[in-house]
Amino acid sequence: MSTVRVGTRGSLLSRRQTEVVLAVLRGLHPGLQFEVVVIQTRGDRWLGPLVHPSGPGLFVAELERALREGSIDLAVHSLKDLPTDPTPGLVVAAIPPREDPRDALVANVPSLAHLPPGARVGTSSPRRAAQLRIYRKDLEVVPLRGNVDTRIRKVRAGEVDAAILAVAGLVRGGWEQEVAERLDPEVMLPAPGQGAIALQVREDDLRVRALVESLDDPLTRAAVSAERAFLRGLGGGCTIPAAALATWEAGNILRLRGLVAAPDGSWAVRVERAGPVAAAEEMGREAAEAVCGHLPTLAS
Repeated sequence: MSTVRVGTRGSLLSRRQTEVVLAVLRGLHPGLQFEVVVIQTRGDRWLGPLVHPSGPGLFVAELERALREGSIDLAVHSLKDLPTDPTPGLVVAAIPPREDPRDALVANVPSLAHLPPGARVGTSSPRRAAQLRIYRKDLEVVPLRGNVDTRIRKVRAGEVDAAILAVAGLVRGGWEQEVAERLDPEVMLPAPGQGAIALQVREDDLRVRALVESLDDPLTRAAVSAERAFLRGLGGGCTIPAAALATWEAGNILRLRGLVAAPDGSWAVRVERAGPVAAAEEMGREAAEAVCGHLPTLAS
């Protein structure tokens, strides 16, 4: 095997993210060639809100199909795009060290608190919209789709006063200078897995698995496992605003914070768990159960 075909979405961010991974792989395996294969997904064609009627997998289904069919040998995903249930025949062989998982404010003011009443903030994420409405009920949350560079241009052009984007995407894409504020998770809890990259291969392709497994970061994997177990416990999809972040504390203790909120920001349930790395997924499941126990009362 002298060439490894690497599948990615066609957006500028996706391609830059893939190049970050390939730079490491080329250094580790100088005798191999890596061919980038760009694949358009439903998410690239979908112009509606980020809750697609067909459910999760909006940005990954075509990549997974190409992987199963053998058109590519490795798929590079933003981990938060992957459904929480594993795809039969495929495995996430590596999750490299995570970039900053927080969300960022892109605006011409220094912080979310400095936006004037009635300011128009763009996002098509139900999670971000709900938390914006909780923190600042006076803001007008408006839909904002497009690639990262497109959304940045719309802020610059004054189509919206601000936008909320992932810090990781801005950093990896070369737009870090556009960050006005890195939002505190107490204000804007990120999506489960945000900032992490997933390297997915065929389960039975032992050669490619061996190539990429050295990129796996156990601490990142444990953290995102807790977050994704929380999301899976809620039903696994993105039809309700849900957020989670696991961080490491002294003594190798993992602290998980989770949230579920009404789309209009009228209520939110927050939960927190802490424990050792071995209990990462269990913490996520327990946090989801705790949240679900409160939802009927709050929703009624």
